[in-house]
Amino acid sequence: MSSSFADVQRGHLLTEQANPSSAELDALSTADLVAVFVEEDRRPQEAVAAAAPALTAAIDAIAERLRSGGRLFYLGAGTSGRLGVLDAAECPPTFCSAPELVQGVLAGGAPALLRSSEGLEDLFDAGRDDLVSRGFNAADALVGIAAGGTTPYVHGGLSHARSIGALSIAMACVPAEQVAMPCDIDIRLITGPEVLTGSTRLKAGTATKMALNILSTGVMVRLGKVYGNRMVDVAVTNSKLEDRALRILSDLAGVDREAGRALLQQSEGSVKLALLMARCGISAPSASERLASHGGQLRSALE
Repeated sequence: MSSSFADVQRGHLLTEQANPSSAELDALSTADLVAVFVEEDRRPQEAVAAAAPALTAAIDAIAERLRSGGRLFYLGAGTSGRLGVLDAAECPPTFCSAPELVQGVLAGGAPALLRSSEGLEDLFDAGRDDLVSRGFNAADALVGIAAGGTTPYVHGGLSHARSIGALSIAMACVPAEQVAMPCDIDIRLITGPEVLTGSTRLKAGTATKMALNILSTGVMVRLGKVYGNRMVDVAVTNSKLEDRALRILSDLAGVDREAGRALLQQSEGSVKLALLMARCGISAPSASERLASHGGQLRSALE
């Protein structure tokens, strides 16, 4: 590593400071060690609650982009990047979204999922280059994730997003006064010093995972992929999902399992279409046409 990197001082960052509650961590009994973690792990929930206004703004802004044909990208290095990849990977099976709709971009690519490649986070231009290679454009939205807020890779991606007019959202676990990030919406998850000093896979990682859960689920709700609190836009591709689909049809349309299977077969495994067919007594083509005319929103199609 070059001397220019060695000269960077990060000790003032909240995520790098020592936590007084765990000052004697190695001397604690196992029970007391666990008790420290249990107490400190209340902070991520508090941090996410405090960031609710920024999360609300981000959900609405991202949903608007996706309705207009844009895509959502998560970009990060290390734990932050892996959490983005995880959330993106869960969207297709949960919401039947196209794999390219939500994408996780990790410094170092797929190999970095299993083996640490932390040095890559220092490459400012790599953040931009990785987005360019995926065709990232002005219609898209970017969430740049960096627990400590200083990652050059993430700053490079966010700067590129702003320069081309894409939606840029920053997510960090340090106050904006400590580190400014180039963005349109700034999500700060203030979890405080880690139990293990500087190990942001802990409270910072937990808060980030919680925030990404809210972000992606909220966006998909706004896009009409949820009815009530049910995953109605899921496609039936295995026995677990068939059972879930049949229970949804039973609960929301009063359909028994035999009739439910017939509806799923007619709808080619689409729970949303099967529900519309059952509730309105219409064929699969008619249900598909009605749903399309309501922008994929099941609730308005039913009404």
